[in-house]
Amino acid sequence: MSPVEEIVIGEGPLRWQDVVAVARNGAHLSLSASAWARIDNAQAIVECIVASGERAYGVNTGLGALCNVSLHGEQLSQLSRNTLLSHACGVGAALPDEQTRAIICAAIINYTQGKSGLHRQVVEALLTLLNRQITPQVPSQGSVGYLTHMAHIGIALLGVGNVSYRGHIMPALQALDAEGLSPVVLGAKDGLCLVNGTPCMTGLSCLAIADAQRLTHWADVVGAMSFEALRGQLNAFDAEIIALKPHPGMQIVGSNLRSLLDGSEVLANSQGIRTQDALSIRSIPQVHGATRDQLAHATRQIEIELNSATDNPLLLGTPEAYRVVSQANPHGQSVAMAADLLAIAVAELGSIAERRLDRLINPTVSGLPAFLVSQPGVNSGMMIVQYVAASLCAENRQLAQPAVTDNYVTSGLQEDHLSMGTNAALKLHRVLDNATQILAIEYLLAAQAFEFLKGQRFGVGTDVAWRLLREQVPAYDEDRWLAPDIAASAELLRSEALLETVYRSCRNVAAINTAGARLAREYDGSDATNRSDAAASSRASLAPTNNIDGDPKTYRHP
Repeated sequence: MSPVEEIVIGEGPLRWQDVVAVARNGAHLSLSASAWARIDNAQAIVECIVASGERAYGVNTGLGALCNVSLHGEQLSQLSRNTLLSHACGVGAALPDEQTRAIICAAIINYTQGKSGLHRQVVEALLTLLNRQITPQVPSQGSVGYLTHMAHIGIALLGVGNVSYRGHIMPALQALDAEGLSPVVLGAKDGLCLVNGTPCMTGLSCLAIADAQRLTHWADVVGAMSFEALRGQLNAFDAEIIALKPHPGMQIVGSNLRSLLDGSEVLANSQGIRTQDALSIRSIPQVHGATRDQLAHATRQIEIELNSATDNPLLLGTPEAYRVVSQANPHGQSVAMAADLLAIAVAELGSIAERRLDRLINPTVSGLPAFLVSQPGVNSGMMIVQYVAASLCAENRQLAQPAVTDNYVTSGLQEDHLSMGTNAALKLHRVLDNATQILAIEYLLAAQAFEFLKGQRFGVGTDVAWRLLREQVPAYDEDRWLAPDIAASAELLRSEALLETVYRSCRNVAAINTAGARLAREYDGSDATNRSDAAASSRASLAPTNNIDGDPKTYRHP
């Protein structure tokens, strides 16, 4: 068994990859001495506030519209407990474990800014939930920002509610007892700290970034296969032409397509058969590239939020000289807008894929057998899978409507502008799931189209992609149950290892490189120090470069 990766929160900023490593891959999360010192300093300020009787929101006052109600003595601890119990009122199906774990990880990162005032034992308890795989059951619906989702995590620390533990759903108290743990006793401000801030939408968005990045790489592969099967005119991807419109993502996609299609006899023999292709075929660099650029923007926004202090109030200074500041850092507008924008960008990946796959099954424009099957008529072939793709595409158009503009008023006019950031992040995940299925269908259809072109050599990358699918899904000679084939194709698109196999077949690739963490730093201007080697390696594996073996030519976003 390989050793468990460890992510240490220290002085440097963390990345979305660190959250994914913890949430999805089970990496162990720990805090450096300096991180603990920041937490302890803020908590000492809370103790000073309590001792002095100074009024501070959420420390010794009610919450929201009750902010002018003063509290004293044992009421402060009771407020923390009551805050979790009263706010844990979500509805709907529970979040997947990895999503809840991402939220907890992002929350801990937030607390290590040392501006919240949470007691050390509460942070230790959250770390224990992560590292011992005790995952609160969090209803997916009910937050206009984050409160109900965060409260359902918080009540697990009290031994209330249900958790996922060792493959079973059980009462939180039972899981804590199995690990020899006791429920946490909360102090002043602990309850507010546990429900406040943007870790919910931020943690969810970190997972979405991982899925979106992988999907954009696969989209280039699958799009290249359709382009080849439809015998596209390669001049549209000419390097000099692409360079005349210097959007960074477009340059990457153009380079990827040329590399994946390198050596294709199909395209060489098809040169000049038409003046130009339909836009869904010749605009792959422009459309896929725009999605990549929006992904880069969303990543910056979300990582800034991940490394921010997003509680209210925030505690500045030291116990000897401090300030307590009520403000609006918990407002998640930046993350909500980023998630909404990324949902639009990913929906467009699915939209153009649906247009390409429709052309593959139409003999009028493809020059291939109708619906990509021998003996059409007795066989319906790939007719209805295009309906499925169209349905998913239509659903994505609905989901791409911004959440952030759909605003409400809560808490007696005290909270009268809301981000809807958690809703934005959750619907982004649905858009990603749908786009994956659309591309999985296109992958199936492009591979089936290759069966009618096997007398000619395919591109170096597209040939590998075709053969990888054929290892899981045989070619179609007659109608058969298609749903399992779509599922198998979608599972391939979730594999980073197979993605690298495709790109490593190419000599000049913009999407994949493992030359080192330096490439990841050059890509986004960040520093990979203070993070685990494994996480840095993961980041580097998807850093953009135009030469897989040589000196990287990376791009920077402004």
